[in-house]
This record gives sequence, C-alpha cells and structure tokens, in this order.
Amino acid sequence: MIFDNQYQQQRIQKAQTLKEMGINPYQNRAVKECSNKEFLEKYAYLKESEEKEEQNQSCTVTGRIKFLRLMGKAAFAKIEDDSGVLQIYFSRDDLGDEWFKTVKKMIEVGDIVAATGYPFVTRTGELTMHVKRLELVTKAITPLPEKFHGLQDKELRYRQRYLDLIMNPEVKRTFLIRSKIISLIRRFFEDHGFLEVETPMMHPIPGGANARPFVTHHHALDVERYLRIAPELYLKRLLVGGFEAVFEINRNFRNEGMDATHNPEFTMIEFYWAYHRYEDLMELTEKLFEYLFKELNLPTKLPYGDKEIDFSTPFKKIAYKDALVQIGGVPEEILEDTEAMCRYLKEHDIEVESHLSKGQLWGEMFDAFVEERLIDPTFVTHFPIDISPLARRNDDNPEIADRFELFIAGKEIANGFSELNDPLDQYARFKAQAAQKESDDEAMYMDEDYVRALGYGMPPAAGEGIGIDRLVMLLTNQHTIRDVILFPAMRPQKTQNEEESKKSPKSENEKEENR
Repeated sequence: MIFDNQYQQQRIQKAQTLKEMGINPYQNRAVKECSNKEFLEKYAYLKESEEKEEQNQSCTVTGRIKFLRLMGKAAFAKIEDDSGVLQIYFSRDDLGDEWFKTVKKMIEVGDIVAATGYPFVTRTGELTMHVKRLELVTKAITPLPEKFHGLQDKELRYRQRYLDLIMNPEVKRTFLIRSKIISLIRRFFEDHGFLEVETPMMHPIPGGANARPFVTHHHALDVERYLRIAPELYLKRLLVGGFEAVFEINRNFRNEGMDATHNPEFTMIEFYWAYHRYEDLMELTEKLFEYLFKELNLPTKLPYGDKEIDFSTPFKKIAYKDALVQIGGVPEEILEDTEAMCRYLKEHDIEVESHLSKGQLWGEMFDAFVEERLIDPTFVTHFPIDISPLARRNDDNPEIADRFELFIAGKEIANGFSELNDPLDQYARFKAQAAQKESDDEAMYMDEDYVRALGYGMPPAAGEGIGIDRLVMLLTNQHTIRDVILFPAMRPQKTQNEEESKKSPKSENEKEENR
C-alpha cells in the first residue's frame, strides 16, 4: 500500500467523510478568474490608499495551501499558484457556521482550494483576499514536508520532482528560465532564416557522433533500431535535398555513464547552414549569446560557483595544438611522437591503448590537461582530423579539420565544423571507423545511405550542435545536469520489502517456516 502511514490514513478518512457529506474532494471543474500575481498587481494601489479595502470588487483565485493558521472563529492561509503566493483570510461569519467547522476539520496544508473574495490590506500592510466563498478542489492525501526544513534530500528531490517543485520555488524558477532560453534560441534561428525540422528518433544505423547507442527492437519489421545519438546525418540529408538552413531542438540518447554533466537523454540544438564555413558558425554563436544575455537581462559577467565567467564578445580563440602547449603545459617536442606521448601520459597516471593515433593521443591529453582550465568562453580550433570523422579536412593541412569546440567553465558547450561533402572521403572514414568497432564501442558505423546521399551532391556547409542542458546550467549557476532536467535518470530504487529484508535478517524460526 502506497498510502499506509497514519497521517495519510487520516487524510483518506477525511476525503471519505467529505464524500459522505456530498462533497467531492476531487472536483472536475474549478473556477480561476485571475492568478495570484494578477490579483496582487491589480489591487496594489490599496497599500497607498486611504481606503484599505474594495468590497465591491470580487475575484476567484485557485491554488495550493502552503500555510494555514486557525484562530478560533477566523483563519489566515497562504495559497500558491504558478504565479506566486497570496494570503487569504476567512471567518465563520463569512463562510457560515457549519461550513467553517467543516473547513477547520477537513481542509489542510497541501490541499488545493478555490477562494472568492475582495482585496484588503491587513494591519501589517499585506495585501490579502477577504474570502466570502471557499471551495475544496483537490484533497491531498500525502502531507507536505514541514516548512522549516523543507525538502532537502537531493535524491528524493530528483525522484519526486513534483514535490521538489511544490516545496522549492527556486527550482521552478530554474525551469521557467530553461523554457525561456529554448524559446529564445528557437526565435533567434528563425529570425536568421533557419527552418525548424524534425528528424527520426529511431535510427537503423546510429550515427552523427562517437557514442554507444541504446538498442530496441521493432517487432513489426523484426529489426533492431537505435535511439538516436545525434540527428546530424539526417539534417545533412536535408541539405542534399535543397534546404539551405535547418535546425532541430530535440533529445539525443547515449548509453553511457552519468555524472554532473552527462544524462543518458539530453537536449541539443543542431543547425546546418549551406554556403557557410565554421568561422561563420563561431560568429553566429557569439551573436546567439549576445541575444540571450540581452533578452534575459543578464550582465556579461556571471558567477558560476566560485568563478566569474566573462561572456563579453568576441570569445577567445586558440588552436588545439597551441592549447595543449600554452594551457596544458604539454612539451611541444613530444606532440609528433606517439611513443613519447604515451610515456608522458603514463607519467601522469593516465593509461592509454598503445595503438592510439597521434590525434587520439592529443585528445587524451586535451581532456586531461586543458579542458578544465578553459573558464571564459573559448573556441578551440584546428582539431586533429582522426578525431573528427565527419568534418572537412583543412585545405592547407590535411592532418587537421576545419572544426571548433566552444568551452566554458571547463566543459564543452558546442561543437561545430565545416562539413565533409566529399562522398569518397566520407566512405573511407566510415570504413576506418567501422574497422575500430571491435576495440571501440563508440566508433561510428558505416552508413551507406548517407554516403549515397552525398553522391548526389551536398553544397559546402557548416554545422553545429549546442548542449541546451549545459547552457542552462551556466546561465542559472547550476552545477549538476540533474538540476536543469525535470526528470533526470536515476538508479532503480529498492522496494520497501528489499530494504527491510536487508536491514532485518530473518530469525531461525522464520527460516524454518519458509523451507
């Protein structure tokens, strides 16, 4: 039984009593003429007026009781809706003796009520509703945590986000900001001539990134399908088809570990722009940040934990190799010698496979010595080609890609590059990646249909992906991705029986009975 403690049982009994009285504790209809915020704004003038009430005004508000103080023949309560909190006052004289007695016995903190009344200002100066009519809309069976300590347990907050939102207004504010950020990003790209599209979430071949996919089975077709790890290859098929500027905001799924910046499902925007280069993307990304900061009314310098991040544009730029030497402190003379790099990594207690290429070893050193030191927004450019399987080779140096990643607060926020549109080069790279599958679960698969599409001709283009969750973390000063995802992935919770079994070993008699 879910509702088995004494307090829940008491509330269940009250709900039953109300039903027996002919009062439905779970109403189908509820009137809400104005929000709490609208009520407070509309009648704010009463605070400065000689007249401290407007009995000829009436409004109905609806919300959850967050505080209740009974005082014999009268009561004060605070009710909350998604716009804020409003204080209400009701008395026996207003509600009638019988209903007032019922309210005192049956309505509690956590219940949702509808209150109709007029505005007045209390002696302490608080704008309040004088209630003439009070209705129960929904009876809460489970009591809320007591208000002084609230809901502090992090794991419980993530597992029961609904309760977290009820008890912690700052959590709700974070998700309101998240919603606004996504809306602004969508508007920004539409204003710049991009078309929003939707591409498949289940792929016959997982592609577009190096990652381990989730696998499912399509029974009607009797085939394996993969939850997408990235929409990239489908969006670039649209460039082949004639669309010149497209974007998609949606979920990606990667069957990998979980930590402060990784969740198995996460939100990204990917956008592709024909007849543009990766340098154009960096400029567009700076414009996007300028737009977000303006619309969100944020200062260009924001706190993030114990750091302050300067978002002033233009952002810093540094080549990958220079970052290894200048920021990571890696000796430049070892960067062309794979054996020397392996020794250097081993000296720093980093074990790597001996077969890794030069570019892959650069990647290992970048992750270890550079990434966490990139605090202010920094574009790292000129990536090794062998860790950039979908990016265009640089025309002057075939060992590097026309690619960048944007790092902020020591984390990757965006990845972009000039797209590879040579079908033969792409086929060769897919083939090399497929050959690595035995030793690398995250290596890319061969996607012959994508190569076939490139054979029809994809215009020169550039594309970029930005992690929305990590962006929201930055702009709201949150330090775990779970605080910006409404329902983050969690380990399975042990059942009550499993917990009790673990804590209380069975007696010998119990064991004998179960044999």
